[in-house]
This record gives sequence, structure tokens and C-alpha cells, in this order.
Amino acid sequence: MAVALGLPLAYAALNAAGSHSLTAKAAGARPTGAVSTDIFHDEIQAILQQAKKSGENAACVAVSFDDYPAMLDLHGHAAADHVSSQFVDRVLAVIRGQDIFTQIKPNRFLIGLHPSAQLDLEACVQMSGRIQNTVEEPFLLNGASVYMSCSIGFCMQSSIPEAEPQDWLEAANAALDEAQRNGPMTIRAFSSQTRRRTLVRANLRKDFVAALDNGEIRPWFQPQVSTDTGNITGFEALARWEHPSKGIMGPQIFLPFAEQADLMGRLGQVIRHRAFSAMQTWDMGGTKIPRIGVNFASDELRDPGLIDRLKWELDQFDLTPDRLAVEILETVFSRRPDDVITRNVTGLAALGCCIDLDDFGTGHASIASIKRFDVSRIKIDRTFVAKADQDPSQQQLVSAILTMAERLNLETLAEGVETAGEHALMAQLGADHVQGFGIGRPMPFEKAQIWIGSHQAKQKGAPEIGRKTG
Repeated sequence: MAVALGLPLAYAALNAAGSHSLTAKAAGARPTGAVSTDIFHDEIQAILQQAKKSGENAACVAVSFDDYPAMLDLHGHAAADHVSSQFVDRVLAVIRGQDIFTQIKPNRFLIGLHPSAQLDLEACVQMSGRIQNTVEEPFLLNGASVYMSCSIGFCMQSSIPEAEPQDWLEAANAALDEAQRNGPMTIRAFSSQTRRRTLVRANLRKDFVAALDNGEIRPWFQPQVSTDTGNITGFEALARWEHPSKGIMGPQIFLPFAEQADLMGRLGQVIRHRAFSAMQTWDMGGTKIPRIGVNFASDELRDPGLIDRLKWELDQFDLTPDRLAVEILETVFSRRPDDVITRNVTGLAALGCCIDLDDFGTGHASIASIKRFDVSRIKIDRTFVAKADQDPSQQQLVSAILTMAERLNLETLAEGVETAGEHALMAQLGADHVQGFGIGRPMPFEKAQIWIGSHQAKQKGAPEIGRKTG
């Protein structure tokens, strides 16, 4: 009968076994279905003891929506809660009657699967797939359809037979974290390799907190030059972790740690302090770098005290606000408006900072939002710039962006310029500035000093790359 309903064989057998097991119990003997977090943790301990006693397998499953922050920003907390409520109903329709389910965070859910002789790797994967299928069905919000997906990690009791309940929960969450790192709609089972990678990441997380204080995390500087003159018009400060044993690590490694530990604000302060210090050193040495670009995360932009703190930081290094380019991802502008973010961005513009719209073309920011946030410059994403000198359609896209920017009286900077051909094309099409490996790679302050001297020496007597006229 279960197979006739479309259940995969392994999962059908598991459901059948679960039904018989439930019948054998006294009705209401143990909590089932959606339970509180406290009850869930108590029941997980009971499930673990039952599995060890019976020799049957049990499993703990962790589930999380993919790209939840985007949904939250776009629709708000009330809508997100409504989606979570619909998701609970869908999960309860998939799991067995005696299994338990709880929500531990706005975007993280746990499922405890009671012991069964039919519960194996295949059954867990099939059940995870069914949960993903239920999420693919649109969620209704005020009559509109919202499409979501989810990633899932699970740990069978047999994978860590001697584990305590908390170890089991952490193993399921570790499998989910690994699933999320491998893209949307991913399923991962906990394994010895997962355990090893989890320990490595846990150690790195601890190291990261210390690295913020001991100077291991600092900005590397990538130059930006004028397409008219070739002169240096600024640097972008890009965070790097100079780990004593693991070498140089980019933000893709440590930003998740900073976000999970609510350390994005602290990271931003560290990078700004060192970037402003570099500017002051260049000023004192007679090297005039017009502007330094620093990335601001959404968490920082939600800080009500950001503007006052930034004023103090600039004053500390005797820098005027126009020397700072506040780089903000286009996705911040294109999502649901946030009053604090709006006030901070417009306040920074009023202070005199340059507002850079980063990765332009990837986040669907409207022209209205560009004007509302008083954007000074758009940074054309590297996906439009790459091989544009060889691809007419790419040239048309870049040309359209530059025409729009000119009409809106915005400066432009082309990112990801890697070849002389791309550099020349960006100049001819009218981009004001260029940045990329073809100009200079991100480099520590000491090497940036050397690069500045070398670039200025080359500029003497070098012909300009002219723009097209007419």
C-alpha cells in the first residue's frame, strides 16, 4: 500500500516498521510529532538508549532552508515564521508517527528517528529526499508563491555507537553544515571524514577569535587605476588571515566563523583600523592615495552607532570622509528595505563618504534604490568584464551599464580586469576606473608600497589609453 502511494521501497519499509512499532506501544506513552527543544533533547537520550539496547538503528536529522537570509530580507520575520510553520506541517506528514521534530533556530530543525531494523543509509537518504520534495512545493504568503529549498544532514546511531546525546546532535549538525557548504539542495551523512573536517573547522573557529586580536587578520590592498591617466585612484582593502601554520586564507574560509559568532562588526573594525593606518602612513610619506575602499557587511550596516564610530575612526587617523569608499553589495540594496541600513548608508553619504555599489549586475538593485542610497560609484561585476574584448554580447552589456551610469552621473569601476585587452576595452567604453589581477593582485601593505613605487615609475612617459570619442 505504501509503495502504491509512491514511497521508495526502503522508506516504505521503514514507514511500515514504524507503524507496527507504534501499535506495540501504549498510546501516548512517549511524546511524538512536534515537541519543544527541551523535550526533544530528553527524547533523543531515550532514543539513543533504546537503539543501544535493541541493536536497531536510529538517526538524528538536521534541516535548514537554503538562502534563508535572502528570504528574511525580502519578506521579513513574520513571513519567515509563517513559512516555518508551513514547513513543520509538511515534515510531520513525511516522518513516522513515533518520530519527533523540533525547531532549534529560526532556520534550523531537528528530527529524531526512532530505532528500526529497516533504518539504514538508503532509508535516511530517501526520507531526506522526500523532505526536500515537500519544500520544493511553493509556500503561500499573502496569496503569492514563495519558492524555497533546503539542505539536510543526518547521523545514524551506528556511525557513532559510543556517542552521548549531545555528540549525536552535533554530528547531525556537522553533516548539515557540510551539506550547506556544498551548495543548495544537498544531503550529507555524518562520517569519519566529516568528524575530521569538523574538528579542523572547530579549531580554526577558535583560532579566528584570537587572530582578530593578535594581528593575524589584516587587509591586503588591491590597486585601482584611472583609465584616462593610468594613475592610482585608490586601493580596496580585502581581509586576509595570515595563519602561522596554514598560510594565507581568504574570507571564504573565515567569514562563516565571523557571522556565526556575531563578529562581523569586530572584523570590520580591525580591517578599517589597519586600512586607515596604511592611508596615514602613505600620507606621511608623501604618497597621495585618493581613496581606500572597505567592504561593509549587512550586520555592520545594522549597527545604530556605526556613523559615530566611523567619524571617530577617521579622526583618529586624520582622514576626511571623502577618502573612504564604503563598499556595499548590490544584494543589500535589492532586498527588503531595512530602516537602520537605510539611515546608515544615507548618513555615510551625507558625511561625505563615497558609496560604492559592489558587484553591480548580480543583485538586481533598482535605479530608485541607487538614487535613494545616494550611490557615488558602481563597480561592474567581473562576470561582465571577463573576456569582454572577445565577446560582443559582453561588450553590449558593459556598454549599457556604463551608459546608464553616465545618465545617472555615477562614477564607474570595472572589476576583474585581467588582460590588456580587457583594460583597453573598459577604457574605450568609458569606465572611469579598473581593478583586477591585470592591474595588481591583492597584496600586503609592504608589497603595496613596492608596487606603488614601481607603478609610478612606469607611468612616467607611458602613453595614455584613450577613450573613444564622438
